[in-house]
Amino acid sequence: MAGYRFKNFIRDPKSRFDELFKIFKQLITHTSGDVEEALSWLRELDKEYQLTDKDYTLDDFIAELKKRGYLRDKNDGSGGMSITPKTEQAIRNNALEYIFGKLKKGASGNHKTKFTGKNGEELSSDLRAYEFGDSPQSIAMVESMKQAQINHGVDDFKLTENDLLVGEQEFKTQTATVLMIDISHSMILYGEDRITPAKMVAMAMAEMIHRNYAKDSLDIIVFGDDAWPIQVKDLPYLQVGPYHTNTVAGLELAMSILRKKKASNKQIFMITDGKPSCLKENGQYYKNSFGLDRRIVNKCLALAASCKRSKIDITTFMLAQDNYLKSFIDEFTEANQGKAYYTGLKGLGEMIFRDYTNKKSKKL
Repeated sequence: MAGYRFKNFIRDPKSRFDELFKIFKQLITHTSGDVEEALSWLRELDKEYQLTDKDYTLDDFIAELKKRGYLRDKNDGSGGMSITPKTEQAIRNNALEYIFGKLKKGASGNHKTKFTGKNGEELSSDLRAYEFGDSPQSIAMVESMKQAQINHGVDDFKLTENDLLVGEQEFKTQTATVLMIDISHSMILYGEDRITPAKMVAMAMAEMIHRNYAKDSLDIIVFGDDAWPIQVKDLPYLQVGPYHTNTVAGLELAMSILRKKKASNKQIFMITDGKPSCLKENGQYYKNSFGLDRRIVNKCLALAASCKRSKIDITTFMLAQDNYLKSFIDEFTEANQGKAYYTGLKGLGEMIFRDYTNKKSKKL
């Protein structure tokens, strides 16, 4: 008698590795590249959720990480391990998929504007009558032939200058972006980890621009008591310090970077959760963590206005909801005529992505 014979399901070891690796990438981002701490968390998760079994243990997973080039032994005699550039790339890919979903790879590119004209870069679907001086390459021959048939009929068909239609051309713009990340101590206060989502956003944004907008530039700076630039490869290791919030230093550095760019559009994205509380003048720090210090605030407003004069848009993503902080952001945004979003951690990446790609002017 014909029939089916069933046997016990045997999990594919490759799928087991992929499942664990997905968790490991999240943990290594959370621990700022600390492999031992990430594996310690993974062991705890394994105990609670039975992520491994006797056929594929956590030791097997670690051995496979090394074999595939994601982990390597340190050369300092400590017996510890560190992640590799291959892991850094995998983390960026993971951030992109986690925050923005799977993006279709587009042409090396730029951002389309709403403007059309004679000297654009590619044809749009808009047609207009031929004008003296238009390039012959811009003539839409099929549509022009149809127009001639409508104007002269089939029996007395002819093509004249008045029948010619040309396709409008779309202009594209290059965009230079500076992403400012607040690494002051408040980004990990009150039991809420705000720095990890900020790192995830930065990594995803860098990967998205690299894939979809090859001609755009992204610079990343961090600001605490001071401000300094970091490379994309540094993001997994980024940690919060015992810093105040020197927004002024961050803005000054961002403006310095953007002045050197030749892009048509220049913008600053600032991710922060607190008020500016630090200023450096004549080599000395001036700090005030209590309330909004007008000495510091006024300097921030002056820089926001300076960015406006330099045609640098500032979009602020405020990870806090305090009313007095909103009042500062309102002042700051008005001085720059930029945008501000008051958001929690959930949805931060999607919001930045939409703002970057759609260039919405709506203020929430």
